[in-house]
Amino acid sequence: MEHNGWADERYGAVADAFSRNFADSGELGASVAVFVDGRQVVDLWGGIADERTGRPWDEHTVVPVFSCAKGVVSVCVHLLAQEGRLDLDAPIASHWPEFARGGKEAITPRMILAHRAGLPVLDRTLSFDEITAWTPVVRAVEEQEPLWEPGAAHEYHGHTFGFVLGELIRRVTGLTPGAYFRRAIGDGLGLRTWIGLPDEEVAHLARLVEAEGRPGNPDPESLVMRIVTMNGALAFPGLDVPHGWNDPALLRAEIPGAGAVSSARSLATLYAAAATGVDGSARLLTRETVTGALRELTAGPSWSGFPDLGARWGSGFLLDAPRFRPMLGARSFGNDGSGGQFAFGDDEFGVGFAYTANRMIGHGDARSARLIGAVRECLSAA
Repeated sequence: MEHNGWADERYGAVADAFSRNFADSGELGASVAVFVDGRQVVDLWGGIADERTGRPWDEHTVVPVFSCAKGVVSVCVHLLAQEGRLDLDAPIASHWPEFARGGKEAITPRMILAHRAGLPVLDRTLSFDEITAWTPVVRAVEEQEPLWEPGAAHEYHGHTFGFVLGELIRRVTGLTPGAYFRRAIGDGLGLRTWIGLPDEEVAHLARLVEAEGRPGNPDPESLVMRIVTMNGALAFPGLDVPHGWNDPALLRAEIPGAGAVSSARSLATLYAAAATGVDGSARLLTRETVTGALRELTAGPSWSGFPDLGARWGSGFLLDAPRFRPMLGARSFGNDGSGGQFAFGDDEFGVGFAYTANRMIGHGDARSARLIGAVRECLSAA
């Protein structure tokens, strides 16, 4: 397939892998971007952004990136900690007193970042309108009792990750997480990444499609489905139903655990800025901050008995995991998205990487792994 954009001649293998994804993996529309040592070396896009109209994917196309949003939130939280405005190991209730109710007095931001706080799901069922209004979710979080002793076990905090850390950001800065991200990071870097999509960007949205043969969903009453749908209020996958992930009303709201929209170029820029700085600027997160984020806190079977798929978590980021998400090495940190999107940084190799696509195959499919393998090959040859 012919793609658009460019790749430095030393990174031609990434362009070849990108083309192979279309030939071998049924790619519909996608983009990939890579920075090395603060300089962009790959910026490629191609295919179809909207299957219904044939609208092509262009350099301005953005797409829902699901839990890649957790990386955006985590960079914000680590930046606030680095500035001394937040202590990751002090009780959340020191900034948000109402959070302490129901046995949550000792829960720290790091426990949320590591999915260990005992708050993977809320008992209260909220409507879509309540979820998008923010405050009702905050009240439900305040009422919630942990499902286990905080810190003693882990379970993926699919949406509560974003709402708890997002409200903490709001308490510290006075801004909701989407607004804080834009003011502190996104606007200055010119990123096409949002938690809360602006109306004027809806026209640039790629439309998600489900790949045929994608595994079916478990019982809607199961813990995993309650986590990803907030007790049924958010459709999943159900992309085109009201409140599905193609619904602009959902994407305009601030749903910081899974509701970011971005281009690959912008996610790669964010991770490059965090790991190395871009175009000669100082890095956003210091080496010491990244070292703290890289300490493994979570791995193995979950509290509910979900099997060990090989995932490893530090503070807010997935770590290099050969069986689950191979990256570049011990200094890699990132997050993936439900449709196969993936972005990470690495300050040893000086890399910021992101891949976005609109054909949802799933966590850990071959497309991003193929691209990362090509990046690894190019780095070793350099």
